[in-house]
Amino acid sequence: MTWVEAIVLGIVQGLTEFLPISSSGHLRITSAIFFERDAGASFTAVTQLGTEAAVLLYFAKDIWRITRTWIVGIWDRSVRGSLDYRMGWYVIVGSLPIGVFGFLFKDQIRETARNLWLVATTLIVFAFVLAFAEYWGRQTRTLENFRMRDGVVMGFAQAMALIPGVSRSGGTLTAGLLLNLTRETAARYSFLLAIPAVVMSGIFSIGDVFAPAAPGTSVPSGAQMIVATIIAFGVGYAAIAWLLRFVAHHTLYVFVLYRVALGTLVLALLMTGTISAT
Repeated sequence: MTWVEAIVLGIVQGLTEFLPISSSGHLRITSAIFFERDAGASFTAVTQLGTEAAVLLYFAKDIWRITRTWIVGIWDRSVRGSLDYRMGWYVIVGSLPIGVFGFLFKDQIRETARNLWLVATTLIVFAFVLAFAEYWGRQTRTLENFRMRDGVVMGFAQAMALIPGVSRSGGTLTAGLLLNLTRETAARYSFLLAIPAVVMSGIFSIGDVFAPAAPGTSVPSGAQMIVATIIAFGVGYAAIAWLLRFVAHHTLYVFVLYRVALGTLVLALLMTGTISAT
């Protein structure tokens, strides 16, 4: 891997991780168009440690309050009715689907699922699913109305993002809207829900970055991996603040149009042989 590649992919990861447009899909597409190779699923997983560090910093007070209340609630029944205690369980239970599916289909995620025909198709298909959710969802429910069912449904939606092009934030936002949650409520839970799964995935993928399973995968040095992750952290932190402000006042249709346009572009490049699918 070149330093330009590491820096560009770090920026792309930070810009796209929290938007409903698929960061893993963008890293795959960027690598194919500009560097004619794949940085690999493990590179994506490790750079996500940077963006999740941004989540930990941005939501530090909320995370500390939820964690403390959840721990206290294990012994003290009087706090078990609080939203913070319940949110602790919602995040834990909601994280299980992606953990289970990620473990069961690890090899397919690192190899087969990175085919650009699949990435482009999922970008387009799930754009229309997101559009339907934005149109149909009543957006009447806030965090105070959040229930375990919501956490489980959004947890399974997050697991779908193991396929590049689906988008973790896009899947959870879509599920949240279909559950009639407000966009801001769905986005906030989405941020919290990502922490356990993404952090564990990134930690377990560190070794795989330097021993990729797929042939032709670019291999970064330790220094390049660190720099890309730090860049993803800085850009990702800014993206969190922007997204929360955006979803509070705007629809998600701009992301729908962007996904369709990008997916169509990638399909055209594949059909003309400009880029390779693998």
